[in-house]
Amino acid sequence: MDEIDVLLLDLLQEQADRTLRDLGDEVGLTPSAVQRRIAKYKQRGLLRTVSILEPDQSREIVRSIVLVTLVAESREHHRAFKARVTKRGEVQQCYAVSGRWDYVVMLAAPSVNACKEIGDELFKDDDNIRRYETLIVFETAKFTTQPDLAKGDRRGLIRQAPSTPVIMNVIMKPNWSYTTGLPS
Repeated sequence: MDEIDVLLLDLLQEQADRTLRDLGDEVGLTPSAVQRRIAKYKQRGLLRTVSILEPDQSREIVRSIVLVTLVAESREHHRAFKARVTKRGEVQQCYAVSGRWDYVVMLAAPSVNACKEIGDELFKDDDNIRRYETLIVFETAKFTTQPDLAKGDRRGLIRQAPSTPVIMNVIMKPNWSYTTGLPS
């Protein structure tokens, strides 16, 4: 991925329905070159085109965040949990996370009662759920699906000729914290 790819992807994330000519003018490419790049992104599974509803604009949708901890944590238990939960249309997102909780599940339902019923079906009735906590979303402070590719550390996103190699020492301590340092 080069700098033009990063800029083009940022532009598409801001507004996916811009014309190829408009996008090309922004990144210095012809419309056909932009179209070829977009096709390449889609073919690689990097980009898909969807419409996103503004979550706070619909009073008919109650959103909730459910924090879940499993009892047993084998690969099979995790696979079974993810397979069961992701089948439900009300489950908008599901993340395996580190820390006290094993999963964060985002639900969208027509009412608070529906959220409770879904929680009972998905979590309360599952013998492998140790604990779950449901948080009703009152207001969205920030919602985006757009990582800022044009800023920050893009190592790994853009192929560049390697510069002077840097060797980093990593020392694992017993409490699982890490200390890093560059050699002098």
